[in-house]
Amino acid sequence: MGMKKQTRLLVIIIAMISWPAMANSNCKGDGYSQFDFWLGEWQVFNETNGSANNGNAPSSSKITKILGDCSILEEYQTANGFAGKSLNIFNKQNASWHQTWVDNSGLLLQLDGQFSDGKMVLKGEIVNKDGKTIEQKISWQALDNGDVRQIWQQRSAAGEWQVLFNGRYVRAPKSSD
Repeated sequence: MGMKKQTRLLVIIIAMISWPAMANSNCKGDGYSQFDFWLGEWQVFNETNGSANNGNAPSSSKITKILGDCSILEEYQTANGFAGKSLNIFNKQNASWHQTWVDNSGLLLQLDGQFSDGKMVLKGEIVNKDGKTIEQKISWQALDNGDVRQIWQQRSAAGEWQVLFNGRYVRAPKSSD
């Protein structure tokens, strides 16, 4: 084997050995851990109208880090069959967060924002069935008791924020397998 081939082979071997270490270090740093308070398995109580779930069973939500801890996957499911998933990532180029939410009603919601003053606040827009653009805002905040509060709002035609969802995430009981 010629010297050039040996050198190329050595470069390929070194790259293959070092790639996992490089991939695992790509998503380290302060920004990537800002949403970690949301990780876990949760029971979600809809407190939008002031009562816990209006007599319904709580929803479930599983929040996990995926892809070498570079992204956060949310898997949400209600007792009556509504389901949605979101993919969340920290964009280190502009120090912001992005979320793409999709669900079985056909909704696509794309949000961007930042973690500030103890809250993750993401904003975006949807187009309603009348073709009007409506601003959306979702915030998450870790509570002192370990729960997480999620507030989803949309801006009314009058310019005021209306609460669409006021959810309280409570850690799901550990299964006794």
